Amino acid sequence: MGFKDTMAKKYADAYLTKYGDRLTQVQGHVLSVKVLEKTVLWIFHKLQVDLVVKPERSKAIARCQYKKNVWFKKPEFLQLNQGHLVLVQGLKGKKGKENRDILSILNIRNLTTKKDLVQTDQKVQKVQQKQFMK
Repeated sequence: MGFKDTMAKKYADAYLTKYGDRLTQVQGHVLSVKVLEKTVLWIFHKLQVDLVVKPERSKAIARCQYKKNVWFKKPEFLQLNQGHLVLVQGLKGKKGKENRDILSILNIRNLTTKKDLVQTDQKVQKVQQKQFMK
């Protein structure tokens, strides 16, 4: 293991000890997408995306929120439409806070178009369906 690997491992371990109990993921179909973009003095860009996902085989819904503030560059976001199958990775809200039921998004993997919000080195695996012969 090199220096970069040990530093990456230490950062990952510290992150997991701090947020490990709040990390979660939701896989399901997109019900609603609301994108708000604001620009302040042509310099500061704000992006807020509210996403409602219905997990597979469940009656409940998951509310997700993505916020990004960037200087000079306009922030990019994934193309999501209603009905797309997505895998949302994020943090649950803190207990006792007002946004405890909202999932703050860290990464989104769109399984319909096979694209990610944050590129990772992992491949998207296809689900193979067995066909039965009569």
